[in-house]
Amino acid sequence: MKKVVFFTGSGISKESGIQTFRDAGEGLWENFSIEEVCTHEAILYNRKKVVDFYNMMRGQLLTKKPNAAHLAIAEMEKDPRFEVRVVTQNVDDLHEKAGSRNIIHLHGELMKLRSSNNESAWVSEKEVPNLFEDGYKQRYEDKHPDGSLLRPFIVFFGEGVPQMDPAIELARQADIFVVIGTSLAVYPAASLLAYVKQDVPIYCVDPGLPELGPYARRVTHIRKPASLGVPELIKRLDEMA
Repeated sequence: MKKVVFFTGSGISKESGIQTFRDAGEGLWENFSIEEVCTHEAILYNRKKVVDFYNMMRGQLLTKKPNAAHLAIAEMEKDPRFEVRVVTQNVDDLHEKAGSRNIIHLHGELMKLRSSNNESAWVSEKEVPNLFEDGYKQRYEDKHPDGSLLRPFIVFFGEGVPQMDPAIELARQADIFVVIGTSLAVYPAASLLAYVKQDVPIYCVDPGLPELGPYARRVTHIRKPASLGVPELIKRLDEMA
């Protein structure tokens, strides 16, 4: 059984209509200040603005559906010849909606909230019914069972990435490593390529040119949008297996 790791970024979800953070001229950071909505200081001193921002994102997410790339990865999980794992920089739940079950979210998850005191103490509507008003709105003063105020389950700028070590271990174990829709410009997530063994094939599905750096010669680049390139790649891997 070959271990296949899909490392996904905002490009895979953009095709489902989810606005990215960094696209020139249209990314979320063009209209919102990082310092005001995505730092530890912001949640302390301007809590309402932070909560409103992620409520807006959560509300948009409820209307979005996984695309062909998400669905193809989930379908591959059913193939007994492959052990499929997903490591994503995305905070949406489109991989889950598509049916994937083995997912590491490096930067958090929109549909969960966490303790202000403990980065590992998170809750979702599965654990806490009616966690979100109208299915997506966090109430400003709701508290975690530990007594602290709930906050979005998002890794803010300047905070550690709790799931980085498990992701590194998956990269080390991979027999095939696939990069989809990420610029490879955000660290430490982008450093995962450094842990892929030298003899392991690396594929990149992206219509643009990510910052592959010293790995460029090892990478087979499929220059197509994820919804086209991922099913094509999976068909190729299927034929090679």
